[in-house]
Amino acid sequence: MNNRYNTGDAGYGAGPYELVGYDEYGQPVYRQIPAQQAQQAQQATYDPYARQQGYGYDPYATGQQPAAPYDSGRAPGYDSYGSQAPYDPYGTGTQSTAGYDPYGQAASSGQQPRVTEQTAYIPQQAGPAEDPHPPARHEEPREEGERDYHTEQFAFVEEPDGDSEDVIDWLKFTENRTERREEARRRARSRIIALLVVLALVAVGGVGYLWYAGKLPGLSSSGAKAGAATPAGAQKRDVIVLHLHNTAKGGTSTALLVDNTTTKQGSTVLLPNSLALSDDTGSTTTLAKSVDDDGSSGTRDQLDTVLGTNIQGTWRLDTPYLQNLVDLVGNIELDTNTDVPDPDARKKGAEPLVHKGSQQTLSGKMAVAYATYRAPGESEDAQLERFGQVMQGVLRKLSSDPSAAVTTVQTLAQILDPPLTDKDLGTFLARLSDLAKSGAYKTALLPVQADGTLSAKTSDSVVKDILGGTAKSPDAGSAVRVSVQNATGVKDDTEKARVVLLNGGFTFLEGGTASGAQTTSKVVYSDASHKADATEVAKTLGLPAGSVAKGTVSSGADVSVVLGQDYKPADS
Repeated sequence: MNNRYNTGDAGYGAGPYELVGYDEYGQPVYRQIPAQQAQQAQQATYDPYARQQGYGYDPYATGQQPAAPYDSGRAPGYDSYGSQAPYDPYGTGTQSTAGYDPYGQAASSGQQPRVTEQTAYIPQQAGPAEDPHPPARHEEPREEGERDYHTEQFAFVEEPDGDSEDVIDWLKFTENRTERREEARRRARSRIIALLVVLALVAVGGVGYLWYAGKLPGLSSSGAKAGAATPAGAQKRDVIVLHLHNTAKGGTSTALLVDNTTTKQGSTVLLPNSLALSDDTGSTTTLAKSVDDDGSSGTRDQLDTVLGTNIQGTWRLDTPYLQNLVDLVGNIELDTNTDVPDPDARKKGAEPLVHKGSQQTLSGKMAVAYATYRAPGESEDAQLERFGQVMQGVLRKLSSDPSAAVTTVQTLAQILDPPLTDKDLGTFLARLSDLAKSGAYKTALLPVQADGTLSAKTSDSVVKDILGGTAKSPDAGSAVRVSVQNATGVKDDTEKARVVLLNGGFTFLEGGTASGAQTTSKVVYSDASHKADATEVAKTLGLPAGSVAKGTVSSGADVSVVLGQDYKPADS
């Protein structure tokens, strides 16, 4: 009898024994299992992978039946499913040297016989070859009916196969493509937002500029009405007087350049040379004579006195500089009203330098010829208006950018009269250029009477509306202002009358020369308060008392005198 089986007298298979315990000496105690019961257990062996074939379980396909572990309550030699199988965990075909003892002790007998008829063949499950005789494996006891599974029956995937890698690559590709799409959407949104911000800034800047320039539809008219609602005397204006000196033929032409910052309007006011001015001594002179004798500062002060203006500076522009200015701005376009002959032409009937017509392009030389031209029999006003056309054409072509306009003035290299500087003149001309280009610019001629004085109508239409000034009245207690017009036919009588009046304590205003001689002299006053002054003037000049009468007085004068042929100077 070995450790697990006792064949008895009947030989192998006649009477298997079952271990039931140990005696007091530690020896195992067995009981015999009837042969019929053991045979029935053998026939009912459970094979989960090869039931129909009747084979036992061989996890490594060695062709040998593994030995069954010990299960208390069952006959030795049977596994958990009731099959008779020796314990051989690695399929070597031999019984391990020691049987399994549920109490942890080795069996006393030798090798267990092999049951070959219960060996099963399982393809594609080769057993390990490194150890043909592994040691016995300890297993926990199991309940009845519990299946006995071994780790050899299961396979675990430790590395991804090709399909798994494809799935991972596809997930990565999908994730990357999604991220790229999201990044593209974010960049597109950023570009759209930046574009909208730029467009908003451009729109705001454009509207702001149009509002500042008074060009917004619906607002420019309201702005003009607001400027017009401001009294003319309260409107702010910047004024510069311009003297054009004809260096070839002599003579001057004068204009006032006006920038009304309240109404956003620009103007050129043309001043005739016959305009009567009063100098510091109280004597009257003409604009042309004042420019020649008194220069820039004296004439500026006299204009302020007569017109009630506040002129900031004087710009002397000689004809060669005007020619250069037109060439610098790139020629000008004008609607010319007459043909202008070429001053350099030597033969009569030569082609005119400037042709009459609309939108004529004039170079610097042509512009100077047109601005200074006065046809035979024409009045001074006709030539003065051509000068105004040329100046407005220059302003339309001049840059509206202050820095560029200053550069143009500096390029002329002309010497300006103090306190006017290149920067002041360039900035001023740039503002007028902007008004001229927008159509908010006009040219007006200051009309004067035959004696060079200003009428009431002239004061309202030009002096008051455009210049915002009025003729300044003499201060209380000052000398009586007397305007004298010569109608005697003798030119020197004007100077003789001036000397007599100045010596008599009166302020002399030159009223010019009448177109025709008159027989009798007149002494006129408009205000009854000046009747006595008029009588005193007549006595000083040696005129009869009957020459004094009430009537219209020249602008800026208290008493007007028309010297007739009955006037006899004291030294004659």
